[in-house]
Amino acid sequence: MPVRVPVACSCYFTVDSADARQRLDVFLSRRVGDVSRSALQGSIRAGEVLVNGHTVKPSYEIRIGDRITVHLRSPQTQDHLVAQAMPLEILFEDDDFLVVNKAPGIVVHPGAGHFEGTLVHGLLAHCPELATQGAPLRPGIVHRLDKNTSGALVVAKSGAAYLHLVRQFKERMVEKQYLAMVYGSFSEERGELTTTLGRHPLDRKKIAVLQGRGRPAVTHWQVEKAWAGVSLVRVTIETGRTHQIRVHLSYLQHPVVGDGTYGGGKGRARSLKDQGLQEILGQVDRQLLHARLLAFHHPRTNEPLVFKAPLADDFAKVLHQLEEFSRPR
Repeated sequence: MPVRVPVACSCYFTVDSADARQRLDVFLSRRVGDVSRSALQGSIRAGEVLVNGHTVKPSYEIRIGDRITVHLRSPQTQDHLVAQAMPLEILFEDDDFLVVNKAPGIVVHPGAGHFEGTLVHGLLAHCPELATQGAPLRPGIVHRLDKNTSGALVVAKSGAAYLHLVRQFKERMVEKQYLAMVYGSFSEERGELTTTLGRHPLDRKKIAVLQGRGRPAVTHWQVEKAWAGVSLVRVTIETGRTHQIRVHLSYLQHPVVGDGTYGGGKGRARSLKDQGLQEILGQVDRQLLHARLLAFHHPRTNEPLVFKAPLADDFAKVLHQLEEFSRPR
């Protein structure tokens, strides 16, 4: 009989011939006690389960000799979300969904290393009824923004709204427009980049442009304003891949200001020739990327809707400083 292990554990399994060719989530559901298969799927996606030191999908087919490492949180954080009040800027709300202007520095939902203080915790304090479809730790969440990206995010409150909104995102019916402050000057006013994206072959925490493999990603950009050494661009994405905008802009040699992961960190600010620009951009502590506009159809009435999110204070401050910097003296 298989040995079952308790929740809140660090444990290891080595796959033998009796267990080979099972789905990873099925295998773990038979070995880890008191955790549902859907919760285990969320743990696998959150990076709490590694196979031979790498993240994989819940559907991964385990093989003889695979070494599975499991580190689950306690029952309180694994299966139960406790509402936590936080300031929220609600742009719109009705019985079906709400749109929030997410502040920078806030993680959207619980995951590895982020068990409390997420946007989901704050939303539950504001609105206890969120759609229950999807992963158990992501009620109502139909799309995400990176922790340090601000802006418009739609959250489903009913099951019907969740399914309708997910379909709109999947079928690319949702318009997603961003503002990004990036390094460098563009040779053209606008452009489009189409590549495939996937996990970086050497750093699994990063995404990279890959040749011949990965998932397709399409990004459109247009210069809104330019200064010496830095530009404000409007970005529209057809796809919603992880880190897509940050990776694509870095690939174009225009990393997002403040994005240390993809070449836009403080070292890039210090490399600027102008001391004034160094001082303005050197104070930035997160990527200056903002989801400015979100447009979709109402999940119940099918009415076309457009929501615009004001810039976060830190982004607006840098923009103002650049405007002042560029004024004739």
